[in-house]
Amino acid sequence: MGYQGVTGSPGAAAHTGADQRFGVLDRATAGLQPPFAAVDLDAFDTNAAILRRNAIGKPLRLASKSLRCRALMRRALAQPGFKGILGFTLPEALWLAEEFDDIVVAYPTADTDALRALAGDDELARRVTLMVDSVEHLDFLSRHVQPNPSRPLRLCLELDVSLELLGGRLHLGSFRSPVRTPDQALDMAHEIDKRPGVSLVGIMGYEGQIAGVQDAFSAASLKAPIVRLMQTVSKAELAERRAEAVAAVRRVTDLEFVNGGGTGSVISTAADPSVTEIAAGSGLYSPALFDGYRSIRPLPAAFFALPVVRRPKRGMVTALGGGWIASGVPGPDRLPRPTFPGGLRYVKTEGAGEVQTPLRGRAADALAIGDRVWMRHAKAGELAERVNTIHLVQRGEVVDEVPTYRGEGHAFV
Repeated sequence: MGYQGVTGSPGAAAHTGADQRFGVLDRATAGLQPPFAAVDLDAFDTNAAILRRNAIGKPLRLASKSLRCRALMRRALAQPGFKGILGFTLPEALWLAEEFDDIVVAYPTADTDALRALAGDDELARRVTLMVDSVEHLDFLSRHVQPNPSRPLRLCLELDVSLELLGGRLHLGSFRSPVRTPDQALDMAHEIDKRPGVSLVGIMGYEGQIAGVQDAFSAASLKAPIVRLMQTVSKAELAERRAEAVAAVRRVTDLEFVNGGGTGSVISTAADPSVTEIAAGSGLYSPALFDGYRSIRPLPAAFFALPVVRRPKRGMVTALGGGWIASGVPGPDRLPRPTFPGGLRYVKTEGAGEVQTPLRGRAADALAIGDRVWMRHAKAGELAERVNTIHLVQRGEVVDEVPTYRGEGHAFV
């Protein structure tokens, strides 16, 4: 390979560990033609242990959208502390239910074909739990699925756990469920209880304002103290409101689970006595956005490699492809992060491009045509939508090549 590491520079010593790690990845994948994706299994397993430790004994429900690879889902679920899957669409859940036996669909569905398939199969109805948050959802189910009291559909009620201030004029968190108060949760529990063919078995709440917001100084700069204050206020408010809502619903039905959290809030969610299990998944890959979190710092485990294909001028190289932009509010933090060699940055007029990505930096002059630039996706599972397979690296060797959802012929959203 043309790139041998940046030597003689003031920060060279700080890059020694990265040089060694990516040197191992380069050697292990030397026979592969980029672009390709790779997961470091040693880091993946370490991250699973970090999540398990932070959960302080509460089970972790694996968020499938954060992996989108059945082989790696199997690996995670085989580790202590992980139990069940949090899916993202009903068709995905029906497919996963061929192998896994406890899947909660985290988002409501309007897929009538999938609903009829679920209602018509005893085993699927036992393995899959649907998400609802309104009477409108319940009416939709009634219109499209014949109620069967002997084989009720399992339902989970989503509780809005965002933070609202100034009488609701300021909303901090995800816009998800309209069910916010304990009284609203109780009303929904009564509504479900009186309908034939459905059974309320769980409650879920995703505290995105805690789990999904960077709070480290390096990520948020001067905003970090404000973010931390907001999260402190939100944790206190949520602990009381969620506990009251769960207690109210338990007066109507026996709940099997109360799900909360996300990788970014495992510690605080685990401390909530009303929560019985925690959703997590992104931390296993540890995408670039996690560099801005204080509560958890997992090891980067998922990468993709792009080939250098030309040199427009001194101090710049062009990689093939690279525009693998993450979802969310558009901004620089949604771009893949050039990770190795260190010191490369985007050209402001092009950014990460669909078919080419120019990169600037002193390291560019040490790269030859055909060398790799290693990138980290900003978010976790979306990386798998770009590749058919993931190469698994362990102890310096490629030990397997496994299909992603895409590689198995599935695109669920």
